[in-house]
Amino acid sequence: MSSTFFIPAVNIMGSGCLDEAMDAIRNYGFRKALIVTDAGLAKAGVATLIAEKLAMQDIDSVVFDGAKPNPSIANVEAGLEMLRLHRCDFVVSLGGGSPHDCAKGIALCATNGGQIRDYEGVDRSAKAQLPLIAINTTAGTASEMTRFCIITDESRHVKMAIVDRNVTPLLSVNDPALMVAMPKSLTAATGMDALTHAIEAYVSTAANPITDACALKAMTLISNNLRLAVRDGHDLAARENMAYAQFLAGMAFNNASLGYVHAMAHQLGGFYDLPHGVCNAVLLPHVQTFNALVCADRLTDVAHAMGADIRGFSTEEGAQAAIGAIRCLARDVDIPGGLRDLGAKLTDIPVLAANALKDACGLTNPRAADQRQIEEIFRSAF
Repeated sequence: MSSTFFIPAVNIMGSGCLDEAMDAIRNYGFRKALIVTDAGLAKAGVATLIAEKLAMQDIDSVVFDGAKPNPSIANVEAGLEMLRLHRCDFVVSLGGGSPHDCAKGIALCATNGGQIRDYEGVDRSAKAQLPLIAINTTAGTASEMTRFCIITDESRHVKMAIVDRNVTPLLSVNDPALMVAMPKSLTAATGMDALTHAIEAYVSTAANPITDACALKAMTLISNNLRLAVRDGHDLAARENMAYAQFLAGMAFNNASLGYVHAMAHQLGGFYDLPHGVCNAVLLPHVQTFNALVCADRLTDVAHAMGADIRGFSTEEGAQAAIGAIRCLARDVDIPGGLRDLGAKLTDIPVLAANALKDACGLTNPRAADQRQIEEIFRSAF
């Protein structure tokens, strides 16, 4: 079976690498940036910092801070209007998954026209997006380096999955110094998001030796460092290891895709406006319990990568050890215990399940499910 491996052309990583990234941006010859970020980072002065660093490279910029936690079609349209008004020739996304996804939507529509809903699905665009530089401030979504773009269609109350080679950023930047201010809850949620990426990619029907290696290393780094990063946000070693871990997990799922955890979490986010990483963390052990029937050997590898002692275990016992390790890590970083704690409602499950089955992320789940089975997984997660 053939496979194609997607990744940005240039990826700059490590503590203090932001200045090196600015030199690289200058060399592209861009003149004016639309900096896409959220209100929190704008208020904290991080967007101003980036604008000042760009100015030192003789690059003008304007800030769009309208990326919401679950970016919507309206957010993309507002950013696109600002980009055209100020005649920007490239986009800089600053933040975590939400600003990156919003920026991807803006950059894709800037060159392809239409609305972002026109590109829902796989490789629906015809042209490369406007050049996108993605500067990351969280360690979880890997949106700074993937071909995935998740935008909420508020009229349908669903998250659209846009999987398109043309939304891959030109350059990604992961400087752990930009991540030390993340609160504990966000550190935990984004870290569990990265773990979900790694595990779903590893059990995916599209996995290959390259994605396997990336996924397994990511699991080990997350298991060894997420608790430390949550406990002390200024632990730069833990922050840097988490930055590498989420990037490796991104390399894995960007090419092997995902599974039902993401297909279901997208519906919770779109329906209730819930944080994506937390939804993933709550659903992950329940979906893998469902999957264990067909991929116990793979889940045994997950248990080993996460540090579980599985000597003498059968593959079935190894799979249960993996699920136990997932639950233990989630508990240790204070992830809510179930969907009820997040405000989800049992009466909404049929609609959530029906929409999850339409999500492109579910296509590579190792075990196919029908409406009734997806509903059962949702109920088990309450």
